Amino acid sequence: MGPLRALVRTARMARHTSRLAAGLPDDDEVLLDAPDERLGPALVAAGRGEYAPAAKLLATTREAAEWENRDRYALRLTAFAHTRGEWLRAWQAAAPHDPDVLLIKAELAVARGWHSPARVELLREVGPLIAAAAEAEPRDPVPWRIALDHARGTGLGHSGFERLWAEAVHRSPHHYGCHVSALKYLSASWYGSHRECFDFAERAAEDALPGSLVRALPVRAVFAYLAEGGGAVIPRARLDEAADGAIALSAEYAPGDPWPAEVRNLLTYVLVRLERWPDALTQLRMIGPYATSFPWDRVSDDPLGQFLQLRDGVRLEVACSIPLRARPERPARAEG
Repeated sequence: MGPLRALVRTARMARHTSRLAAGLPDDDEVLLDAPDERLGPALVAAGRGEYAPAAKLLATTREAAEWENRDRYALRLTAFAHTRGEWLRAWQAAAPHDPDVLLIKAELAVARGWHSPARVELLREVGPLIAAAAEAEPRDPVPWRIALDHARGTGLGHSGFERLWAEAVHRSPHHYGCHVSALKYLSASWYGSHRECFDFAERAAEDALPGSLVRALPVRAVFAYLAEGGGAVIPRARLDEAADGAIALSAEYAPGDPWPAEVRNLLTYVLVRLERWPDALTQLRMIGPYATSFPWDRVSDDPLGQFLQLRDGVRLEVACSIPLRARPERPARAEG
């Protein structure tokens, strides 16, 4: 970089960066993996060793067929039980055949197996637990999402994977968690290829319902591709098209909505890797205070710190692109 260019860049940063903080919450207002108003009380009670609120929450999602919420809550409760499991042990003792207990038990066994050096052997022992969860509530797609994760860990072949996938989509054709698990299986890191991964993601997004997070599945494929180092296998236009689709989906939700927060965090990561700085800043404003561990925990042991550092970096990059005499547009204020 020549001296004059460096001087102009520094001047632009000094002039515009502070103004670009408009629409972004302060660092101390940003939360990592903040639970929603339904999950929060269940986690607090679990911290006291009480299982009743978690049991009621999962029973409600099962009875109302809220499969997306059920999957999210099951994952968060399982993560909590991984380090603080007194409440779950009490629940299992009180209701060993409860479909919701069986679901958490299966998810926890898979999670523990993944973190063991003897992963394949341990995961193969978990199969009966997943089957029990699936049999306890035949309508529920979440045990089949667990089964798809399990298949990836045990090295199940494509024909076996396809049988599991058929069971999952039979119960919920557009279930986001099942699609994410299938995409991971089909990625180049596991048992597919970059092209196979993108083809699957794009077909799913085209078939998804309006507002469905499955419409952002191609951005997951981009993330997997970039995490593997990228290259010339997938054209840049295909990467940008995936990002554009996720931007359109993000626009369907209000700024600061916690429901699409993980998709927005992932989209921001992809936009930064593609050096689409203004689009990334827009998504950071849409995220508001809801940072999520994924994808930042894939690049740092401090995901919240990584997110906050990235926000500053994006502002600097956008500031450097604005002419000295220009004034950056302020984001529209959110309603409500």
